[in-house]
Amino acid sequence: MKLLAGCPNCGRTLELSLSAADRRVACPACGRKFKVPTLEDLQKALSVADAAKGAVYVDENGNVYG
Repeated sequence: MKLLAGCPNCGRTLELSLSAADRRVACPACGRKFKVPTLEDLQKALSVADAAKGAVYVDENGNVYG
């Protein structure tokens, strides 16, 4: 199973193995390192997004999309 993570710097989508969870990875496009959430945190985020089922998304910095 794979997980997808978006680079917070350049926006490139990375396909990572599950072993990358809770680790820092470097984006191959721009080189920026960022932390991949734990599998538990990812599951919580998915359940919240599924429950919301709305057209509005607010990221961890308070930015609103949709």
